[in-house]
Amino acid sequence: MCRIAGAPPRILPPLLLVVLAALHQAPIKATCEGTLCKTGFPEDVYNAVISRGIHEGQPLLNVQFRSCEESRKVHFESSAPTDFRVGKDGVVYAARSFQLSPEPTKFLLYAKDKETQEQWEVAVKLVPEPENAEKEQKKMDDIVFPRQQNKHSGHLQRQKRDWVIPPINLPENSRGPFPQELVRIRSDRDKSLSLRYSVTGPGADQPPTGIFIINPISGQLSVTKPLDREQIASFHLRAHAVDVNGNQVENPIDIVINVIDMNDNRPEFLHQVWNGTVPEGSKPGTYVMTVTAIDADDPNVLNGMLRYRILSQAPSTPSPNMFTINNETGDIITVAAGLDREKVQQYTLIIQATDMEGNPTYGLSNTATAVITVTDVNDNPPEFTAMIFYGEVPENRVDVIVANLTVTDKDQPHTPAWNAIYRMTSGDPLGRFAILTDPNSNDGLVTVVKPIDFETNRMFVLTVAAENQVPLAKGIQHPPQSTATVSITVIDVNESPYFVPDPKIERKEEGLPAGTILTTFTAQDPDRYMQQTTLRYSKLSDPANWLRIDPNTGQITTTGVLDRESPHVKNNMYNATFLASDNGIPPMSGSGTLQIILLDINDNAPRVDPQEATTCETLQPNATNITAIDDDIDPNAGPFAFELPINPPSVRKNWTIIRISGDRAQLALRIKFLEAGIYDVPIIITDSGNPPKSSTSILKVKVCQCDINGDCTDADRIVGAGLGTGAIIAILLCIIILLILVLMFVVWMKRRDKERQAKQLLIDPEDDVRDNILKYDEEGGGEEDQDYDLSQLQQPDTIKPDTIKSVGIRRLDERPIHAEPQYPVRSAAPHPGDIGDFINEGLKAADNDPTAPPYDSLLVFDYEGSGSTAGSLSSLNSSSSGGEQDYDYLNDWGPRFKKLADMYGGGDD
Repeated sequence: MCRIAGAPPRILPPLLLVVLAALHQAPIKATCEGTLCKTGFPEDVYNAVISRGIHEGQPLLNVQFRSCEESRKVHFESSAPTDFRVGKDGVVYAARSFQLSPEPTKFLLYAKDKETQEQWEVAVKLVPEPENAEKEQKKMDDIVFPRQQNKHSGHLQRQKRDWVIPPINLPENSRGPFPQELVRIRSDRDKSLSLRYSVTGPGADQPPTGIFIINPISGQLSVTKPLDREQIASFHLRAHAVDVNGNQVENPIDIVINVIDMNDNRPEFLHQVWNGTVPEGSKPGTYVMTVTAIDADDPNVLNGMLRYRILSQAPSTPSPNMFTINNETGDIITVAAGLDREKVQQYTLIIQATDMEGNPTYGLSNTATAVITVTDVNDNPPEFTAMIFYGEVPENRVDVIVANLTVTDKDQPHTPAWNAIYRMTSGDPLGRFAILTDPNSNDGLVTVVKPIDFETNRMFVLTVAAENQVPLAKGIQHPPQSTATVSITVIDVNESPYFVPDPKIERKEEGLPAGTILTTFTAQDPDRYMQQTTLRYSKLSDPANWLRIDPNTGQITTTGVLDRESPHVKNNMYNATFLASDNGIPPMSGSGTLQIILLDINDNAPRVDPQEATTCETLQPNATNITAIDDDIDPNAGPFAFELPINPPSVRKNWTIIRISGDRAQLALRIKFLEAGIYDVPIIITDSGNPPKSSTSILKVKVCQCDINGDCTDADRIVGAGLGTGAIIAILLCIIILLILVLMFVVWMKRRDKERQAKQLLIDPEDDVRDNILKYDEEGGGEEDQDYDLSQLQQPDTIKPDTIKSVGIRRLDERPIHAEPQYPVRSAAPHPGDIGDFINEGLKAADNDPTAPPYDSLLVFDYEGSGSTAGSLSSLNSSSSGGEQDYDYLNDWGPRFKKLADMYGGGDD
């Protein structure tokens, strides 16, 4: 008896076994006991029942092929390649989308051994699914929960082991109709209980939700939309069965749904343009570059297995197939010789990647461009454009270009294979020339690096070779054109004369008198081939102006006494520079230095240093050290002899001197006490010259009181030291400047006070006295102060208004000139009761006066009468409403009355 390997341990219908095996892409191994191994198809005809609508890439069935040799490689083909294709694993796929006819579709499958070319064939019969197949399928595709131990029985029952549910395989991109039923989940307990089924997991109740649904009553599991393997390759669901109360009646079972890959993605290159390089002259088989494409389909099946090939090559010279590509890895290598950058610098290849292992009929393709640049190698040596180059150079010139060597090189410019290096092989043993390379033009620049003397060399013939920075490629030699000759002519020029020797050293004693002949300093002219007259000499530098030179003979004589102690003499040497000039074209001149070493004579007497000293007024301590200096040098200087003169006698009486070294002596008091003060002590100093020279130096010695350390402590020291004249003048200047600054500050403060007082006296003409606050320091007293003289308020009858105020003169608080109202006139006889009545009448007249200002004014009641200058006693709090008055004239009073004009003017507003 035969069984299906890998099937679950339950009896399934044969049609379901075929469909599951085809969807799972697992070949069904026929293992019939007692049957001998035979290579070939185990069946004569393979039958499959499928739906009428077939879409491209849909797996239809799995054809078994039995091989007794594991190493045998078999290739499957279909007799109807336009409709069906076969994979390596024997799975038959639809090559296109079409509808099956009602009659069975038959075709042949061939299996061919690639090595032995042996071939087998088998028939395939596809039967369209009947109309009631859906019901039969529902009946067949059931997944039953495994039985559990009976919890209610009194004894234990053996429980079946958990079933391993085979995965459910669904092809991606299914066209439906949806929802598409997959399997039915059921429990054996549904006969006695009312159960509810559900599924959980990603794709059901977890994101992405709603892809799989289950009928809670029947347990039918369905998919609601097409699946995409490139997004989710498999779903792991868990099925549950509960009673109406929600109690679990079965253990959950796991359901795996695999999405079967379809060839729905084209290969995609990682880059649309690939760049690679290969050296020119590379041998066949040289690796160039690798191009890579990816396919989103499953790489483990044909849908994702890519193959590469070259579609075109441009240009097609020297061969149309200069490169090949590994169809599996994408490696591009050379297959033909003849890569020459000087002929073809770049190749462009169109690369195609096809899935389905490169099957041109069923596979999907895509293309990319590979640009291969042929890199340069040094296979072309530099060649001179001429065999002989000419140049000329004036003598004694350096760092000048005398010749320009040009070369040609077919290699890529500005690369080590193109850059030229020049070297001289002969003609310049002393290295007078150098050849530099111009980086832009690659020319050789012949340059003079050492002076050339025309009188010695009039022409040079150089042999120059040109090479590259990198060696030539193997097998290539330098041609004769890589060597050239350079002929350089030297031009004679007028050269400068030069003194011999330079410098010239003379040793002379100082003190030579003027007119003494020292030496003859002459020069030579190197131009032997130019006719020139005798050189003429002149003095160029003579710091002390001691010398003169004969312009024709070059004889040097003294014009002054040579003094070794002169500041122009350094290290006993005096330098003078002289000039020799010729009469060439152009005239040239050269300089030379005469160095006179002056020998010392004893012409300077020694002297004491320092010329001031301090000592104590007592014997202990009172020693003072002094030093003798001499401008002469040994042997006309030290050791020196020190002594005190005989006259005046007080010198030797009070002082004593003792020599302590060749140029130092010690002066000390001879007596026990000498009064503090400043003393001039003459000291006779004699050098060791032959004959010796001596002089008397005056040493100013300050005698003071000293402490135990010999330092002066009395005030005489300070007085004796004193301040210098410069310090005193500086102090006086500081005091004068300080006094001037104080005086200027006082004057500035007084001027500031005057300006402040002047500002306080100024009154702004625009200010009004009404804006000022008046302060009255005095107030009336008691009842005795209430006795007013009311007669002062009475207007004198004898005074006329015209005499009081002239026309055209107005006060600041005076109202504008308008038609004056009739104000009441008091009688001449004063009466105490008249004042109140008079004021009330005046107030009433002012309220009715349209020209009166609408505010309280400062009124002067010094007199009254017609047209009183006191103005009106009107008030804003007046009992009169003022509704009948015209206040438009307030606009003419200026900006101070603008607010009032807005309040009272404007008519009804």
